[in-house]
Amino acid sequence: MILRKATLSDISAMQKLVADKVADGTILKREDDEVATNIRSYVIALENDAIVGYGALHIHSPRLAEIRSLIVAQNYRKRHVGQSIVEFALAEARGLGIEEVLVLTYIRPFFEKLGFVEIPKESIPEHKIWADCIKCIRFPVCDEISLVYRIDKS
Repeated sequence: MILRKATLSDISAMQKLVADKVADGTILKREDDEVATNIRSYVIALENDAIVGYGALHIHSPRLAEIRSLIVAQNYRKRHVGQSIVEFALAEARGLGIEEVLVLTYIRPFFEKLGFVEIPKESIPEHKIWADCIKCIRFPVCDEISLVYRIDKS
C-alpha cells in the first residue's frame, strides 16, 4: 500500500468508494466541486493502483484542523489502512504547526487507540457546526462522538 496526496483525477473513484457511507449518513456528502476545491486536503491509500481508502485534513484555524471523510474499503479494514491515513494527516498537521486535530466519528475506539480523547461537542467551534453539520441528514440530532488529538510541540 502507498499513500499519496489526491489529485483531481481521483475524485470519481473517491466518490464511488464513499457512496454507501454517504447514503447511510455515516459520512457527510461532498459534491465533486467541493472535493475539487479541497483536493489538497485529501490523502489516498492505493493498492495495485486502486484507491482503497482516503481521508482529509481540513484546516479550520491556525491552531485547529479536522480529519474528515475517512473511509476504507470494506475488504481493506483491519489492515491498518485507516491508521496509516490518520497518521499521515497528523504528521501533516504537526508540520503545519496545528495544535489540535478534531474528529467527529462513530468509531471512538479506533481514534482512541491513536491517541485521540473525547471532548464535549459544546467545545467545537461554531463555524464547524454551521459549515458542515447543518448539511448532515442527522442534524440537529447528532450522535457522533467528538474527539481531539493534541499535538505535542516538543
